[in-house]
Amino acid sequence: MAYYLSPSFLDKLAVHITKNFMDLPGLRVPLILGIHGRKGEGKSFQCELVFEQMGIEPVRMSAGELESPDAGDPVRLIRMRYREASELIKVRGKMCVLLINDLDAGAGRMDQTTQYTVNTQLVNGTLMNIADNPTDVQLPGSYDTQPIYRVPVLVTGNDFSTLYAPLVRDGRMEKFYWQPSKSDRIGMVSGIFAPDRLPSQVIEQLVDHFAHQAIDFFGALRSRIYDEQVRTFIRNIGLGNISTHLVNTPHQQIQLQPPSLTLEHLIALGETLVHEQDRLQNTHLAQTYLSSNHLPPPSPSPPPAEQFPFIPPNSLHLDTETPSKNEPNSLVVSTIEHLLQQAIRQGSKLTLETATPREKAGNVWRSWPWLQPPRTVTDAMAGIERCVQDHPGAYIKLIAYNPQTQTRTLEELIVRP
Repeated sequence: MAYYLSPSFLDKLAVHITKNFMDLPGLRVPLILGIHGRKGEGKSFQCELVFEQMGIEPVRMSAGELESPDAGDPVRLIRMRYREASELIKVRGKMCVLLINDLDAGAGRMDQTTQYTVNTQLVNGTLMNIADNPTDVQLPGSYDTQPIYRVPVLVTGNDFSTLYAPLVRDGRMEKFYWQPSKSDRIGMVSGIFAPDRLPSQVIEQLVDHFAHQAIDFFGALRSRIYDEQVRTFIRNIGLGNISTHLVNTPHQQIQLQPPSLTLEHLIALGETLVHEQDRLQNTHLAQTYLSSNHLPPPSPSPPPAEQFPFIPPNSLHLDTETPSKNEPNSLVVSTIEHLLQQAIRQGSKLTLETATPREKAGNVWRSWPWLQPPRTVTDAMAGIERCVQDHPGAYIKLIAYNPQTQTRTLEELIVRP
């Protein structure tokens, strides 16, 4: 099966990898290439196609390996994998890369529920150290004076704004936002349905109909069209015999009659997948369960003022139209209200983060929990007022994020001491 490889994706990776293997005097080449973009758009799969075409042997890591009960284990593993790739270059005489999939899932800070551990700090520090000294990567407890081969590092993820800022700065990481064009989408979907020999016109109409779906949606769609053949197979073998039949004869070739595909049939199956997506996004049962302990008890009367003091937004002492001497860099109330109104209108979730001047210097922010998730600008302003009272003399940052994609839509420093 010939899968589609995007020319722009191939060009970006080929140039980055080749530059890291070239000796270019006076030119500093970033070691890390960060490939980020929407979920399900084929970032990791496109990387594998590039490796196959260029004859590159990758050493792979996943986000699940970036955390451990023992502090220091993940960074030791990163250094071992990097040196392993360097040794493969030396022994096999071919290009090798270190590929870390879903870096933001292991080292990113999504929202207030994400725990920032010692291992997270060490992973960020280790990747920065490797990017600064790519030929001098040592294992803990030993030191090798001989320089090793430089190994390009490729990392994939969805939202790199959640990563430690010094790690993603220019010079250490080159950023590549992967958003396939329409021709790329048609090419990749054509590769998915290549065994079914669908006409190019049907492929194009299918892509246009589900224009907002990711590439993996079409892979799931092709898998769904074989469900009826699998049901027929189960009926022929018998529901009680299917287990022993498949497990005890693993090398037996199973022949399924290829289904006859039409555009109408594909669209109908695709709509069922979209319907399941909508039900998943609209349920929010976990949010209901987790927030039930924080909701006030059902009562026709409002809660007592001493428990939930309401402070009008006009009394919020963040700033005035003319900044005071004590608060020269805070945002005015009208600006904050505009930001809140915009975020709530977009359906974003709001959170606040605080930091003392010393913590801010080290980019250490602490989440401030809302008593109740704000639904209006008035509720949000009252919550900000309480946060200011709880943390006098602290920096306060307003953050809004999309609850479905977990990507930040707003990050604004609203209070400076």
